[in-house]
Amino acid sequence: QKPELYYQVNLVGGLNLLRTMRERGVKHLIFSSTCATYGTPEHMPIREDHPQNPINPYGDSKLAFERAMRWFHEAHGLEYLSLRYFNAAGADKDGEFGEDHDPETHLIPLALQAAAGLRPELQLFGTDYPTPDGTCLRDYIHVSDLARAHVVGLQGLMEGRIQSQAINLGTGDGYSVREVIDAVRRVTGRDFKVRETARREGDPPQLIAAVDRAKEVLDWKAVKAT
Repeated sequence: QKPELYYQVNLVGGLNLLRTMRERGVKHLIFSSTCATYGTPEHMPIREDHPQNPINPYGDSKLAFERAMRWFHEAHGLEYLSLRYFNAAGADKDGEFGEDHDPETHLIPLALQAAAGLRPELQLFGTDYPTPDGTCLRDYIHVSDLARAHVVGLQGLMEGRIQSQAINLGTGDGYSVREVIDAVRRVTGRDFKVRETARREGDPPQLIAAVDRAKEVLDWKAVKAT
């Protein structure tokens, strides 16, 4: 509803960061990008060379900054990694960090809130997708795995072992909305109401990462989400 905010944060804020980095002589950057830069995928799994045709302001603003980094690399020697997250999820066992959006929009915390009685029902958007159970498939990656990828990526950049490029961060496996709901019910031991509604505009049927480059370049793979 407010597309300008995405560009203000991701592009304008990013350009301010790049300009300040250049002024201060900082040469290395890890960028938290997104699989939303790909738009509706043409094939599965999604490789880093898949065409980038974002279908929303979030993905488009992230792609715009990816392009800016590439030109700063050419013009000013910036070394960067664009880490394209798939579906980030999870929390630590001690509750030190986890998802806490306001309003909440992510499936797993929404399902947990429904199981805890904090919301009357969970909406399921679309049951007629061309997937095994008719609901969207997503590649869920634990936030701890994401953090570890940032650390090894920055080390590789600073040591000159890794060249500037984009890398997908996912598990390579997809789970449907129904599978996530069933998992929440099983883990919590609680049932909750699920209301099936129409598809959301712009939701691709599947988003699953090809993870070969992450393994090859970063010597990294997701361990908490497998």
